Amino acid sequence: MASRLRRALLAALVTASVVVPLVGAAGPGEVPAPKPVALGPVSVGGLQERYAVNREGIRAAERMAARHGDRRRAAALRKMREPGRHFLSFDGRDGGRAVEVYGDLGRARRIAVLVPGSDTGMETYARLRNGALALRQRLGEEAAVVSWLGYKTPGTVGPEVLTTGRADGAAPRLDAFVRELHAAKPRARISLLCHSYGSVVCARAARGLEAEDIVLYGSPGTGYDDAGQLHTRATVWAGRGRGDWIGGVPHVRVPLLVTTVGFGTDPVSRRFGARIFDAGDAGHSDYLTPGSAALASMSRIVEGRHA
Repeated sequence: MASRLRRALLAALVTASVVVPLVGAAGPGEVPAPKPVALGPVSVGGLQERYAVNREGIRAAERMAARHGDRRRAAALRKMREPGRHFLSFDGRDGGRAVEVYGDLGRARRIAVLVPGSDTGMETYARLRNGALALRQRLGEEAAVVSWLGYKTPGTVGPEVLTTGRADGAAPRLDAFVRELHAAKPRARISLLCHSYGSVVCARAARGLEAEDIVLYGSPGTGYDDAGQLHTRATVWAGRGRGDWIGGVPHVRVPLLVTTVGFGTDPVSRRFGARIFDAGDAGHSDYLTPGSAALASMSRIVEGRHA
């Protein structure tokens, strides 16, 4: 009986710690969108054609959203198809998927792939884009940044954000994308920057991943006890800002009847064994803010320098 009470209490603590700070956040809406055109693997020579095909796909999704009466989604898609925006893939169905490039991918010697966390979708995509642009500006002309919204992120308010379920589904797609990117750019240095729930996705994809670095920031945990369990050749980094509320999340894993709640060991703890970088005073959504210590640290990691 005591064991059951303890498990129930820990589960309640995890739920309260994750959900309460962002009560009222909305998940992605179910807005109809066309099936995307099937595209082959990413290739440097075919980038411009790929960008053009996806721009038309975004335009078609915008029309469907407008006919559906969702003006907010239509407005977000209108911005996404503006001249100068480059998407490696786009699928507006089931909340939306998008992979966007910032910089010249064909000439890039260093590539940073941003993997976002909960409540990231078409309507909130600007937050991901702003962070990617800040990182790209910091890195300079020889680097490209890719924002990988390749999965349906969990809502901050909901049970899925407390388990590895969405991450388990996303991990094979992230692994396949990074392999494709590595094949197209075999000499480029690839780093994954994984925010919040995105750090769970990266951890599930880590085994065999074609990357030099896996950077966990604002992470609630990974579902693993330590970095060694990721079985990756990449250097695993972790950082948390002093202003990030996620530092108060209990680092536990609670087995329930049909799932396990929580993500275990704190990634910035000595026990986890990641290399720690300075994230300054960053709040949960502030890591890629221009001028921040966290942005400077992660830029140095992408460049292959010590943070």
